Amino acid sequence: MSPIITVIIAFAACLIGGLVGYTYRKNYTEKKIDRTEEYAKRLYDDAVRKAEDYKKEKVLEAKEEILKAKAENDRERAENEREMRERRNEIQKNERRLIQREETLDKKADNLETREEALNNKAAELTKKEAELDELKAKQLTELERIASLTKDEAKQIVIDRVQKEAFHDAAASVREIETQAKEEGEKKARNIIALAIQKCAADHVAETTVSVISLPNDDMKGRIIGREGRNIRALETATGVDLIIDDTPEAVIVSAFDPVRREVARIAVEKLIMDGRIHPARIEEMVEKARKEVDNQIREAGENAVFETNQHGIHHELVKLLGRLRYRTSYGQNVLKHSIEVSHLAGLMAAELGADVQLAKRAGLLHDIGKAVDHESEGTHVTLGAELARKYHENNDVVHCIMAHHNDVEPQTVEAVLVQAADAISAARPGARRESLENYIKRLEKLEEIANSFDGVEKCYAIQSGREVRIMVKPDDVTDEGIKVLAKEIAKRIEEQMEYPGQIRVNVIRETRSTEYAK
Repeated sequence: MSPIITVIIAFAACLIGGLVGYTYRKNYTEKKIDRTEEYAKRLYDDAVRKAEDYKKEKVLEAKEEILKAKAENDRERAENEREMRERRNEIQKNERRLIQREETLDKKADNLETREEALNNKAAELTKKEAELDELKAKQLTELERIASLTKDEAKQIVIDRVQKEAFHDAAASVREIETQAKEEGEKKARNIIALAIQKCAADHVAETTVSVISLPNDDMKGRIIGREGRNIRALETATGVDLIIDDTPEAVIVSAFDPVRREVARIAVEKLIMDGRIHPARIEEMVEKARKEVDNQIREAGENAVFETNQHGIHHELVKLLGRLRYRTSYGQNVLKHSIEVSHLAGLMAAELGADVQLAKRAGLLHDIGKAVDHESEGTHVTLGAELARKYHENNDVVHCIMAHHNDVEPQTVEAVLVQAADAISAARPGARRESLENYIKRLEKLEEIANSFDGVEKCYAIQSGREVRIMVKPDDVTDEGIKVLAKEIAKRIEEQMEYPGQIRVNVIRETRSTEYAK
């Protein structure tokens, strides 16, 4: 085959292939366009349909909203109409009520006017009658004054005086009867309680005195106690804090000291030295130390025994030691520890009879004189020192008050304080409890009465209760009720200045006016 034919055939084949491809592409494109147009038409139809549906839906919703709004408006209109009707009804009721009230007030006003008019008439009548009564009263008063020969004021004063006298008489009689009855019953009951307490506390109480004289086997012992150039006696006095008096008294040495414990230590030490026979400064110091330990043990045991005997546990150990020191303390020959135990028992027994606090009364009675254990060492009265010690060692405030009140340094505020005061007086005043010179006792009473009699206006005076109280009767015409207070203070001040005495003295000034009448 020639090349030309081959080219022609190839060209023809290309031309035919191009025609076939063009024809196919044209048909495919037309078909695709048709499908696209159909799809677009379907989309348009769907959109138109959905739009119609949405439009219908919104129209329906709008209609429903309109219907709801219309129904709401109708309901609100009905509600408003109902409220308006209720308000109109209420206003009409109020109007009717106001009208009725106005009618009632009009009626009341008419009645008040009528009553006012009637009252005015009655007032006029009463005024007229009052004037008539005043006139009659004045006439009667004038007539009475003429008959009695007394004025109105004089007659009134006579009546007042008579009523006052009768009232004073009745009141005085009632007061006297009540006071007499109370005094009789009180004295009887107090006497029974005190007698019962003393009966239950009937123990042997021997008045112990502090031994201040030491017996010697012979007079040669005096020289040995003094020692060469007085070195032994100086060592004894320095170690014990006491004064040893060696005089012409045969076979005796006198121990002198204000502190009873020191005096007891010195007594025991000297007796041990005399028994031992070896007396020199070193031995003296050794014996004094042994005697001090022995006395400390005795003090502790005495305090513990006192606490055990009175059944007062829980007392601070320092207070127990101070109680034991009272064993070597005496007051007017009465042992203070025995006195404190006795006061504790008496106060407890009386508290039991009266229904008071027994343990408090016994505890306060045991500790009431605790200040006497240190009054030689500290400034102040034994009452103040005792109260300070009780506070220091945490005693109950009621116990401190009883200690402060047992000599009337403060006014007793509790039953237990009064009972401790009474028990202290009973223990000190019973026969044989205290020893005092009769001559000194009489002099003290005479001095008390002399001081009281030295004041103007004093009629009589008596020193009573062993000199613890002075009772003064004054002249009522010379001393007033206010003046007796001043007089009592002046007498008490004069006694403080001119006398020395233990404890307190009560100054009791009495002003009495008596009136006597006889019934015939």
